[in-house]
Amino acid sequence: MTLTNEHQAEMAAQAQVHSATRRDTVEALEAMLYQPIMVLDHGFIRVIDYMGSDSAVVQAARVSYGRGTRKVNEDAGLINYLMRHRHTTPFEMCEIKFHVKLPIFVARQWIRHRTANVNEYSGRYSVMEHEFYLPEPAQLAVQSASNRQGRGQTLEADRAARVLGLLKSDAERAYAHYQEMLGEEGDEQGLARELARMNLTLNYYTQWYWKTDLHNLMHFLSLRADAHAQYEIRVYAEAMLNVLRAWAPLTHQAFMDYRMGAAQLSAKALAVVRAMIAGEAVSQEASGLSKREWSELMAVLQPAEA
Repeated sequence: MTLTNEHQAEMAAQAQVHSATRRDTVEALEAMLYQPIMVLDHGFIRVIDYMGSDSAVVQAARVSYGRGTRKVNEDAGLINYLMRHRHTTPFEMCEIKFHVKLPIFVARQWIRHRTANVNEYSGRYSVMEHEFYLPEPAQLAVQSASNRQGRGQTLEADRAARVLGLLKSDAERAYAHYQEMLGEEGDEQGLARELARMNLTLNYYTQWYWKTDLHNLMHFLSLRADAHAQYEIRVYAEAMLNVLRAWAPLTHQAFMDYRMGAAQLSAKALAVVRAMIAGEAVSQEASGLSKREWSELMAVLQPAEA
């Protein structure tokens, strides 16, 4: 992606602003402020502002006046305990604000997470930019036979090329008609922007500011950075996961250990595991688990690949 001169100038101006503060700051995240992290072909995320850090989580949990003489390993132990036992309130004391540029169809998935404050680019007020998402051929796949909202095998080269051609031509034609309906600047017969935008395809890019607290950010990441999430939103979540590592490294590690790298078992699944540990032979039919639940449990229990 190539950022416009206007975007680059704005980011450069933001990077020159420095403010003295008594608030807790994080050096690694300060270095990332305003800098675009590129995602997909024209998208990005940028950290615009934040409040709090690992120490704010600890402080809120202890309801203390400051860090005092606590050691890092003690803070890590407390954060691990909070994460392990799902004591979420202390994590809500930290907040972060992102500037995100993303395809409209990704935004429609993303907005399902209703625990953030969002302000989106207005197609009623401003002209939509001529930028749309085209997948890499490796991301073009058939509908999954087992997952109604997932992908199966990658398309063959000829078919993938045809699909990319259709996506590009449809998006280009839609934007050409959009411009035609708008007319020239000052055209008294130009269609209102709020109406002209309706024909733009869902792969066109939009932008928003997205502000959330640390607890709800981790909930978002637990779903959208998961391997089962749609690729186009997962890459945004993975970029944000790296931001979390810079912002709150102790929380990030606890999150990876007790959320992303963990598994939750139902009561029936736990009974199966206990029976296996006791050396008993357990079948899917006798377990009380459905075939899908049994397969999911076996996938969790199988050794990780080297």
